[in-house]
Amino acid sequence: MKVYYNIEDYKQVPNAVVTIGTFDGVHRGHQEILKNMVNRAKELDGESVVVTFYPHPRQVLSNDSGIRFISTQQEKISHLEALGIDNLIIINFTKEFAAISSEDFIKDYLVKNIHPAVLIIGYDHHFGKGRTGDFEMLYELGNRYNFKVEKIQEQDVENVAVSSTKIRHFLENGDIKHANMLLGYEFSYTGKVVHGQQVGQKMGYPTANIDVAEEFQLIERQGVYATFAEIDGKSFPAMTYIGKRPTMHDERPQSIETYIIGFDGNLYDKEIKIRFVDFVRDDKKFDNFEALKHQIDIDKQQIINILNKKI
Repeated sequence: MKVYYNIEDYKQVPNAVVTIGTFDGVHRGHQEILKNMVNRAKELDGESVVVTFYPHPRQVLSNDSGIRFISTQQEKISHLEALGIDNLIIINFTKEFAAISSEDFIKDYLVKNIHPAVLIIGYDHHFGKGRTGDFEMLYELGNRYNFKVEKIQEQDVENVAVSSTKIRHFLENGDIKHANMLLGYEFSYTGKVVHGQQVGQKMGYPTANIDVAEEFQLIERQGVYATFAEIDGKSFPAMTYIGKRPTMHDERPQSIETYIIGFDGNLYDKEIKIRFVDFVRDDKKFDNFEALKHQIDIDKQQIINILNKKI
């Protein structure tokens, strides 16, 4: 997949099949659009082109420093490449760019630089200044500038409409199963292993403290999770904790710690990926370390049982 960080650097191809969006999470609704793109490009002997934006428009337009996203920019790129997309154009989203009208965006960005043969969008797609651009406007512009517009209908999974907003809600509430169902893959964090206080080591559960790769990635509900850890291309069962260590009276910020079952080795400064399978229990304060260790023993066995069903 070719990645362009400036639309003017894009090299035009014949019969470009294009879509536009932020694609946070690249969930199953997005995947339906992207698969249709890839298939249409093959039918036309052309190439697929995804146009997305960075930073996310909400970060620029609402100055919302608390906003959190399902996937990092690098994860989004990896998901798009895995789906067979040929070209990815990442437009630098600024307030000046946001002021461009819907029609000018199509004329001066898409038509001028990409010259699409087909534009494929989701059922509720809106774009341009004030999000005034919609399917009807695109259809008219397509007739004017000689490209077809095709709309993908809303995607349901087990009678639940797929959206990034719903996935964020599930993750924030610890409902990993439903989040993963809508994503079509296991939600994950990728980060570097950093030094901690080594309290887990003293209890027989040495943990890898994960420094999450991107500041604005969503952090799930505090508690204990059944997970898999990917280390140097290998996958290990793991128990992951998200919280503020209330039993230890720790005043440091929230941490993400993973005990990797059956792994023995030095992980410091390694980048690892944690894939979330299920929520096990909420974070809580215990009377002492002995009570905490007893609960961790129970958690470990429950997690092994959960993960054995996934292997």
